[in-house]
Amino acid sequence: MTDQVKVALGIGAGDAIGAAFARRFAKGGYRVAMARRDPAKSDALVQEINAVGGMAKAYAADARQEDSLEALLDAVESDLGPVEVMLYNAGANYKSPLTETTQDMFRKVWALGCEGGFLSGKAAARRMLPRGKGTILFTGATASMRGGAGFAAFAAAKFGLRAVAQSMARELGPEGIHVAHLIVDGGVDSPAIHARRKAANGGKDIDFPPDSLMDLASIAEAYWTLSQQGRDAWTHELDIRPFVETW
Repeated sequence: MTDQVKVALGIGAGDAIGAAFARRFAKGGYRVAMARRDPAKSDALVQEINAVGGMAKAYAADARQEDSLEALLDAVESDLGPVEVMLYNAGANYKSPLTETTQDMFRKVWALGCEGGFLSGKAAARRMLPRGKGTILFTGATASMRGGAGFAAFAAAKFGLRAVAQSMARELGPEGIHVAHLIVDGGVDSPAIHARRKAANGGKDIDFPPDSLMDLASIAEAYWTLSQQGRDAWTHELDIRPFVETW
């Protein structure tokens, strides 16, 4: 591997934000690694990126298990090169009435949404610190800033992840590692959001006004911008939302 090799790793690289991240960083010249519990689900995206001259590879990983994440980072750096940018994008947007949210489910949501971010950031930092550079990115949400009715578990995870990101930024920044937290405050233009909104509307389709949902490419562009900042003017937290959102 040469010094010119750049590698971006997305953990929790699903078909929405994770896939958009992979496309944007591949376009920017990075070798891209995508990690999820079932890597076969990323096969089509891997083929898409490689077909246009990029380099992408999918990996299996459980973001809730430290050994799995350490093995993931070792494999990616062995296969593709040193990880320069890592995105933690895993999490479950879980909604349930307070009295129906079980202790087990609360813990599962927290483990994926918060603890996994801590473990992933730790694994990346262990490798970036000796190199004195790198970028660690976290996906936040509206729930990172305020808890909503029915979102006690999800908000606890996202509040916690925001605190983890702040602590990491203060500790790792002086060592040359940029840590940034992106708050995605609004609906995302993805099949999952459309299906959720349709179900809430009694199974009827909804016509969304233009630009009232965030384009996945726009979110990926925000991550790209954060990752390319010079260290004389790093952004730690960036919030983005459609123009129709009230906040």
